[in-house]
Amino acid sequence: MKPIVADTHTHTLASGHAYSTIMENVHWAAQKGLSFLCITEHAPEMHDAPQSSFFRNLYSIPDEIEGVKVLKGAECNIMDFDGSLDLPQKLLRRLDWVIASYHGPICMPGTLEQNTQGWMRIAENPDVDVIGHCGDGRYVFDLEKAIKQFKAYDKIVEINAHSFTVRPGAHYNCREIARCCAKYQVPVVVSSDAHFCMDVGNVAASVAMLEEIGFPEELVLNADYDRFLEVVRKKTGRFTV
Repeated sequence: MKPIVADTHTHTLASGHAYSTIMENVHWAAQKGLSFLCITEHAPEMHDAPQSSFFRNLYSIPDEIEGVKVLKGAECNIMDFDGSLDLPQKLLRRLDWVIASYHGPICMPGTLEQNTQGWMRIAENPDVDVIGHCGDGRYVFDLEKAIKQFKAYDKIVEINAHSFTVRPGAHYNCREIARCCAKYQVPVVVSSDAHFCMDVGNVAASVAMLEEIGFPEELVLNADYDRFLEVVRKKTGRFTV
C-alpha cells in the first residue's frame, strides 16, 4: 500500500488526556510528509474535553500550516443506542470532519442487538463522516447488517491503529470489519488516534492488517492524495488544490 497522505484522527492538549499542541501535531505531520491532518478532539461529554465554544471557534485555525491542510473536526461521543451525539446538528454542519465513536464512560456496551441498532442510527446521520474505532470488542455488532447500512449512507469506516493496543478484541474484529467493508465496497481510512505528536501518522498496524488480508488499496481513502482530496472537497467546499 502507498504511504498515507492524511491522518484522520488526532488529539491535542484540548482533549484533556493528550499531550501535544495543534502546532506540534501539524509540525510532526509535515515532517512525516502528510498532506492532511484532521484535528478531532473529544466532544464535551468526555471528561475534561473541550466545550462547544471550542468547536465553534475552530475556524480561527488556518486551512494550511507548514504545507499541511488542516481539517477542523471532532470525535463525537455516541450517547445511546438511538444515535444521539454530544454536539448539536448546527455545529456539526460547520465542521470539516466528524467521527462518531462509542466510549465506555459515556455509553456502556449493550447487547449485540443494541450495539447494532446504535451503529445503524449513526449511519443515518448526514453530519457524521466516519464510523469511529468500531473494532472495539466491547461493542460487538452485526457486521453484515451495519456495514450494508454504512454503504447505503456513504459512511467511511475507520481502521484505528491505536485500537490494536488499547481495545480488546481489536485484532480480530478489525480484520473481520475490513473484510466485510471489502465485500460491500465500503471505503475506509487508517488513522493513528494520536495522543502525542510523535504518534501522528503512525498507522503501521492498520496498514499491515489490511495488506495481510489483501484489502483493496482503492478503498483506502487516505492512501492517495487525489482520492482523499475529492472526499474533503465534497465535504467542505474548500481545499481546491
